[in-house]
Amino acid sequence: MLRWIPLLFVLLWSTGFIGAAYALPWIEPFHLLFLRMLLTLVVFLVLIKLWHAPWPGATQAAHQMVVGLLVHAGYLGGVFAAIKWQLPAGVTALIVGLQPLLTALLAWSCLGQQLARRQWLGLCVGLLGVSLVLLSGLEGQGFVLEPWAVLAAILALLSISLGTLYQKRFGQGGDLLTGSFYQYLSTAVVMLILARSFEQGEITWHPQLILALLWLVLGLSVTAILLLMWMIRQGAVAKVATYFYLVPPLTVLEGWWLFDQGLEAWAWLGILLAVSGVYMALRQPVSRV
Repeated sequence: MLRWIPLLFVLLWSTGFIGAAYALPWIEPFHLLFLRMLLTLVVFLVLIKLWHAPWPGATQAAHQMVVGLLVHAGYLGGVFAAIKWQLPAGVTALIVGLQPLLTALLAWSCLGQQLARRQWLGLCVGLLGVSLVLLSGLEGQGFVLEPWAVLAAILALLSISLGTLYQKRFGQGGDLLTGSFYQYLSTAVVMLILARSFEQGEITWHPQLILALLWLVLGLSVTAILLLMWMIRQGAVAKVATYFYLVPPLTVLEGWWLFDQGLEAWAWLGILLAVSGVYMALRQPVSRV
């Protein structure tokens, strides 16, 4: 059953854009993220009590709060800010889609993890596939690249790449439940500051918003993140990051199924290339120092 965990993670993670698309018509992005963090903290407190999870010491708690600032606040805040500043979701996802390559390069330079030639080739093929999927959705659409929006997307890319490495280097050994609680605690503080600073606080409690918020909390912030932290603990960072290549193609398929968004032939070719790239990159194990 453990070999299916990465596929389950990818499926859950890919629904993040879909859940946001359902929720954002009724709430501003940073307020959505703040409410999501608050509800997630409540869920983790319940889980911690039920499983009697041990609380970490001050040093490990601080490390987990840094992970939260990078993996959650920096990544989610950057993505939502980029979309808010009129950067198309496809372009945002394409920039963030560089994360496996950036993480592999950082792991190679900072942690001494080595990749075989076939794995580097797989990473490049996967990136090409993701690019074809996302660029096919932008075909014929004109847009203006605002510098601040592009910088926000790059911030999201850097944050999740550095956060993954930081968790691998400093976040090992602690309990996943209490560690994740501290991650979301620091994220909630950041989202509260951003919401108070840049938004009006207008919320329409539509059933669609409530259902989307529940899914973002239970499906993404709880289940998917616990799976991600578990995978980082069990495997090499570059190998874990490679699974993210499957997220954009799955998101495109979900949009096609749920919102009747048509797929061009280039998109189907991109999906095939992305899956092939992941297979090539994961076929040989990553050697660890």
